[in-house]
Amino acid sequence: MSEANNNATSRREFIKTTGGIAAATAVAGAVVPHVHAAEDNTIQVALVGCGGRGTGAASQALSVKNGPIKLVAMGDVFENRLTKSYDGLKGRHGDRVDVPDDRKFIGFDAYKKAMDCLKPGDVAIFATPPTFRWVHFTYAVEKGLNVFMEKPVTVDGPSTRKILALAEKAKEKNLKVGVGLMVRHCRGRQELKSRIDDGEIGDIIAIRGYRMSGWRGAGPKPEGISELLYQIQKFHSFLWGSGGVYSDFYIHQIDECSWMKGAWPVQAHATGGRHYRGDAVDQNFDSYAVEYTYPDGTKLFYSGRNMAGCPNPFASYVHGTKGSAIVSTHAHAPGKVRTFEGQILDDATARDPSLARDKAKMLWAYPQPEQNPYQLEWDDLIDAIRQDLPYNEAKRGAEASLVTSMGRMAAHTGQIITYDQILNCEHEFAPGVDKLTMDSDAPLQLKEDGTYPSPLPGLVKNREY
Repeated sequence: MSEANNNATSRREFIKTTGGIAAATAVAGAVVPHVHAAEDNTIQVALVGCGGRGTGAASQALSVKNGPIKLVAMGDVFENRLTKSYDGLKGRHGDRVDVPDDRKFIGFDAYKKAMDCLKPGDVAIFATPPTFRWVHFTYAVEKGLNVFMEKPVTVDGPSTRKILALAEKAKEKNLKVGVGLMVRHCRGRQELKSRIDDGEIGDIIAIRGYRMSGWRGAGPKPEGISELLYQIQKFHSFLWGSGGVYSDFYIHQIDECSWMKGAWPVQAHATGGRHYRGDAVDQNFDSYAVEYTYPDGTKLFYSGRNMAGCPNPFASYVHGTKGSAIVSTHAHAPGKVRTFEGQILDDATARDPSLARDKAKMLWAYPQPEQNPYQLEWDDLIDAIRQDLPYNEAKRGAEASLVTSMGRMAAHTGQIITYDQILNCEHEFAPGVDKLTMDSDAPLQLKEDGTYPSPLPGLVKNREY
């Protein structure tokens, strides 16, 4: 065994031991000082991508109670974003944020510099636009770092294949990898999954999911920012950066519905279109309607819309031969999951349980209030690190990202797309993303009419734009 591996193994054992002491002490209600031998029991964290979700993830990491944790490095391509994130985290978490100016890094190589501040067994948070996920994950695996990656973790077939290969390498190195599909850590949804598996609502016959909002696409680029940085700043609007709103917004419910089913869909058939564009020049559709098919023929009907002035359901439902269930009520948390004898007939039942009285008899509801799943996913990851438990969500995160892209590609091409087709699709949205610098051209260029290339279903059938 190499010296680096010896050091990583020794540190892992130390963290495991001291983590167990901390957990036992907390249970006993006693207070003992933290062990600071070489500070090996302190888990250090580097934040790469300092926007709102990255800042939230770092805050949740620093809020885990089972041992000392410190944020020691930060990186982004936008200095103002890093500064805002640092100020907020420092104000909330005080000494647990130990990021002097010489550990604040700006630029496309900031991820390397931030991770270079860590030791094997520490944690890197990746919350940049997902197109960069495989680049950052590659470096973390090389350095022996545990990882938390925001979803989605891929945007197309080629990046999915890269993450799947990296997931195996991380597993071989016994690295712990969390993926920000936090609903999987919701204790209410976990119990609902168990009840569905035990037959409480019978065999699943159909699943429904909705996420609708008044979200608007990106308008023309303003002066004073490069095309590349503008597209990164507005990454939801560009398929190369995020997979578009479809991948970045809809993955949660496609994942939670597939979890309840216990399978990934094998194909998708979809429609979608661009309607009220205003000054938006981005690549997204304004509406999506997707029929996913699971291996046994069961369907997931998913609807997404990005239009102001319309109803905005944000919920998921499972229908069985004996009853039905609510997976998400309105947004991700609280879930307020419930099961019913009979079928839920409208979405109002989700928002107000009293409306169920004439439609379906409620069988069970998870007690309120609920724990925050965003915090629970961090509690679970850090516990796995300290106890050296098997913990690698990278493969599942890649699969969830892929089936989400499968539905998006079906809508954007107008074709029925299978799991194997999207996995093996050779259209890589940003093949040189690992080589970008501040002076690089953007992976997507404007057309002569001042808009970006958009999907043309039925006309362009083998790629999305």
